[in-house]
Amino acid sequence: MSSAPSHTAPRRATITDVAREAGTGKTSISRYLNGEMSVLSPELRARIEAAIERLDYQPNQMARGLKRGRNRLIGMLLADLTNPYSVEVLQGVEAACHALGLMPLICHAANEVEMERRYLQLLTTYRVEGVIVNALGVREETLRPVGSGGIPTVLVDRSVDGLVADIVGLDNRAAAELGTRHLLARGFCDIWFVVQPFEQVSSRRLREAAFRDVMSAEGAEGAAHAHGHRARGRTLALNLADPSQTEHSLAELDRAIDAANSRPDAVGNAARLAVFAANAPVALRLALHLKARYGADWQARVALLSIDDPEWAELTGITAIRQPTYEIGYRAVEFLHERIEGVQTTARDCLLPGELIVRASTSG
Repeated sequence: MSSAPSHTAPRRATITDVAREAGTGKTSISRYLNGEMSVLSPELRARIEAAIERLDYQPNQMARGLKRGRNRLIGMLLADLTNPYSVEVLQGVEAACHALGLMPLICHAANEVEMERRYLQLLTTYRVEGVIVNALGVREETLRPVGSGGIPTVLVDRSVDGLVADIVGLDNRAAAELGTRHLLARGFCDIWFVVQPFEQVSSRRLREAAFRDVMSAEGAEGAAHAHGHRARGRTLALNLADPSQTEHSLAELDRAIDAANSRPDAVGNAARLAVFAANAPVALRLALHLKARYGADWQARVALLSIDDPEWAELTGITAIRQPTYEIGYRAVEFLHERIEGVQTTARDCLLPGELIVRASTSG
């Protein structure tokens, strides 16, 4: 009775196999793999190279890295990979990793604080050399194994209370001020800043505070617009994770839009409310809602400006503040690489300017 054919995968060659094939010891093979060519004779180097080729030997880079205390792995913790911002930052991260010989390990927390905590624990077990964090609500105690005194850490876009670390991101205050002043300059007197819950996210807090500061200063100056109304600012929280709360907030916004439309502007047309979306996910939810409620010509009733400039914003003519997302990702890896290599400077803030892209949605 013949035996069934074996489908077992061929055994991969080991460093012991290479040493036996080359007629030398494992120490010489390790020196060759680590680039220590000066201690090996030309004849021995040639034998080792030939043995590696004949056996198709592939060194275990993880094992070699752990033995030397270096594995070139870095972790990247992302709050929301479905956000176009995160994807664009990742492009810069990957390019910088390729240039610097690093390998990114991407962890998507899906806007869950518990997932952030678990991934941070997991990254420490993988012994990553550094971590880039774009987190939702991670707290200082969760990050204790990394950052100060632990694994080098760079924060993207959002700071963490109590954690001293480099941060790379948009100059959030300047971006919110830029957008608010653009709307005021275009003659809008009713401006609503729509933002996801912002108490636990530093970038959202900064944007909302900057909007409020500009509107307060405008009101203090007492300047009336051409249609006789003074500038009024309002913040609306839009919890995209809670459908019922979202619908409640959108209904409140609808009432404000209808009230604004009932007043004439400077030339006798219905006045428009201006809505300033704090990021692309908020802007998309608003645009879909407004189109469903008012039809394809919804921008005749309400102006929309967004921080972030996703591709669909150009298609719909929405004014946006474009973030330098690729550069943010690239700079974050550069900062992390410097920390891994031993740079000991005080924590650095790299805040990059946004670019105002004016489109039809905020035309007068």
